Amino acid sequence: MSEPDRTNQGEVIALEGYLAFDRAGPLWEELHGRLGLSDDAPRAATIDLSRVEGADGGVLALLIQLRDLAARRGAAVDLRAPNDRVKALLDLYAERMARPALHPPPCKQGILEQVGSFAIKVHEELVAVLEFIGHAARASLAGLTRPRSVPWPDVARLLERVGADGLPIVVLISFLIGLIIAFQSAVQLKQFGAEMLVANAVGLSITRELGPLMTAIIVAGRSGASYAAELGTMRVSEEVDALRTLGLDPYRHLVVPRLVALVIAMPLLAVLSDAVGILGGFVVGVGQLGISPVAYIERTRQAVGLWDVGQGLIKSVVFGAAVGMIACERGLSTRGGAEGVGRSTTAAVVTSLFALVVLDAMFTIIFHLYGR
Repeated sequence: MSEPDRTNQGEVIALEGYLAFDRAGPLWEELHGRLGLSDDAPRAATIDLSRVEGADGGVLALLIQLRDLAARRGAAVDLRAPNDRVKALLDLYAERMARPALHPPPCKQGILEQVGSFAIKVHEELVAVLEFIGHAARASLAGLTRPRSVPWPDVARLLERVGADGLPIVVLISFLIGLIIAFQSAVQLKQFGAEMLVANAVGLSITRELGPLMTAIIVAGRSGASYAAELGTMRVSEEVDALRTLGLDPYRHLVVPRLVALVIAMPLLAVLSDAVGILGGFVVGVGQLGISPVAYIERTRQAVGLWDVGQGLIKSVVFGAAVGMIACERGLSTRGGAEGVGRSTTAAVVTSLFALVVLDAMFTIIFHLYGR
């Protein structure tokens, strides 16, 4: 460190040589004293780095910290670095140290400002969703034209997770749903001596509505949350960026297999849910209401047509695609580490449930308008 000069901006402190990290402690103490920070009498100064041949990042970070400390105490300290290499390092560390905190302090907003912020956020979310849909559609078309570019072994593995691993919970919930519908409808139908119509109520409600919808809700809670958490973790750990670096399309290797697995598994699970739900009604009808097994089965066959089952299958395919798209989009848009993964997983499940109910209502209206 050379002797100080004086300018109208205060003392000029020139540093020279190579600023190695082992000099950081003594350099900090000396600059701390010369700038008057030790005795709470800070002075303006310029730290000249023009004769510095090179520096370790830790030393430059300490210089930036010293400048900020002096600024908070009312003294302007300027870091002058004509050397391009040293200046680039200073700019790099200054940018990183100036980043806002992960949780900025809350600030009061007026109602108009809140409405504007919400509108901007909705616009950004909508743009991100449309961009994701475009990328996913392009990746799906590319997978159709070049099937070998899709990792089909991953599809088989995901099918096992979505379908086979989800069978127990789907079977249990569907059986209980059929049981409940049969009990509740029997209470009212007994008043009119029409216990036989329990088979109609169970069969139609399960195949048209509750079978595919309950299956989709279960899949959204299991597989949708899993997809969002997996992709979110890959996003924050930069594995998705690594795929791009290797020249691989993340949408074709991560999104398409999951969509295919859900679109295939959902109709199969819905058919199983229909059968088990009707079985639940059959147990109540035969065991509780005294209907003969043959009569119950015949009544169900007359009430439930092929189109009733077809409605549920159409819904289940769309439900599977919707759950997959929402879960993957939420996962790939994750930010903020482990907390961000948790937020994305929660958002994926909540958004999926809302979308399933809206889609089910739309299908019900469309089928009703067309007399189906």
